[in-house]
Amino acid sequence: MTVKILAGAFVAAITMTSCVSKKQYDAMKLNYDQCITNIGERQREIQDLKSQNSELSGQVRGLTSENNLLKSQHDALKSSLDACLANTGASSVNIDKLIGEINASNDYIKRLISTNSRNDSLNMALSNKLKRSLDNIADEDVDVKVLKGVVMISLSDKMLYQVGKYEVLPAAQEVLGKVAKVINDYDTYSVLIEGNTDNTPLNSTNVPRDNWDLSALRATAVAKILQSQFGVNPNRITAGGRSEYNPKTTNASVSGRSENRRTEIIIMPKLDEFMKLMDIAPVKK
Repeated sequence: MTVKILAGAFVAAITMTSCVSKKQYDAMKLNYDQCITNIGERQREIQDLKSQNSELSGQVRGLTSENNLLKSQHDALKSSLDACLANTGASSVNIDKLIGEINASNDYIKRLISTNSRNDSLNMALSNKLKRSLDNIADEDVDVKVLKGVVMISLSDKMLYQVGKYEVLPAAQEVLGKVAKVINDYDTYSVLIEGNTDNTPLNSTNVPRDNWDLSALRATAVAKILQSQFGVNPNRITAGGRSEYNPKTTNASVSGRSENRRTEIIIMPKLDEFMKLMDIAPVKK
């Protein structure tokens, strides 16, 4: 519309001044063209500004929506915080109780680890001492090992007894004496003696009547010698038989049956010390 007005004004000016010179006409024409150009640029600027204004309006609407969402989240968090503050007293009591239980558990675990480490060290020292004491005994007759926290001495039946008998041979006294010396050195440990047999039936009207009798009598025979001849305190000793029901290997071969006919001396921490350790465990409420 503005361009049309300017064009009309320009035509009117020419009409009214039809007698202007060529130079004046050219100057007016140039001025007119510049005005047209400037008007076009201004119109483009106006369109750009309108477009920017539209984008800004959309951004403002988006920001308003985000602001409303944030306000809603703020209100929800404030409500949760108020609820937490209202329950602070009870929560503090529960947290203190939980912390106390965790500390008690940690102390128990530390003491248990310390005790286990101490027992492991003692057991290894005991085992090494036994092996040094018995180093002149045939390997197939004596086996010393640490297994599951205890020291196990396995003695073959041929070294200790005659076939089917439970009386300890005089030649075995030396071995039992060396074992007893180490047992006495570790006087806080308990001693468990187990008799074992193979699965060959032993049927007799006299004692021993069967493998149960034989295994138990062999164990008690060793226990009595440790007590009476080598001074092991009997309140440390437990003796029992396991008959054929705790084999180390198969009974299908001569060597297997020979290995199963054994007497084991097991040296381990006293049961009451173990129970004392259990008493320090945290009590569940």
